[in-house]
Amino acid sequence: MTTIDPTVAKVLDKDRSEDEDGDEDTLLEELESDTAALDAFREKRMQQLHDELHRARKMQSLSHGAYSPATNEREVLTHTTSTKFSVVHFFHKDFNRCKIMDSHLEVLARKHFDTKFASIDVEKAPFLVERLKVRVLPCVIAFIDGKSVDRIEGFAELGNTDGFSTKMLELRLLACGVLVREKVDEDAGGVGGGTGSGGKNAESDDDDWD
Repeated sequence: MTTIDPTVAKVLDKDRSEDEDGDEDTLLEELESDTAALDAFREKRMQQLHDELHRARKMQSLSHGAYSPATNEREVLTHTTSTKFSVVHFFHKDFNRCKIMDSHLEVLARKHFDTKFASIDVEKAPFLVERLKVRVLPCVIAFIDGKSVDRIEGFAELGNTDGFSTKMLELRLLACGVLVREKVDEDAGGVGGGTGSGGKNAESDDDDWD
């Protein structure tokens, strides 16, 4: 995949809570106003921004850029085999930590449109739960070309606290190659609960499911 110019990436990845997609003319103006863009690479950067916006819209038309709940196992199989990069969250509706994981994955799904994100209630996926040996919840499994390459079980790798940051989860998924590049700000705090103070939350027994 083509490497994104840092200046272009800065404009593309800017947090736009009211308009996630961003108006192309506005983004082009932002790029032009950046002094770093006023050099020999200006035209190349402008074209790259245009191409990336076009690609993002195309991927969104294929259900990328959203965190989608699957209603059955067939949908999960289609989800993981229809695209190169995909992430599936196996959850239980009554587990608080699964809800916390959902909130982080929703943020990542909007930013990482190259990767498809989905979730499935373990009660609706007995075959996949057994096949993939899902024993601890939340369980987030990364797939590349339809094959399981890595998983995150519970919060042990995320500081063992309910207050971990979206950035921490992004870096963990980047490590296994299911995300293309960093897109979350360093100061992204915890989402959906927790204090972020480290230490194990009192509801940590939610992780035990089997």
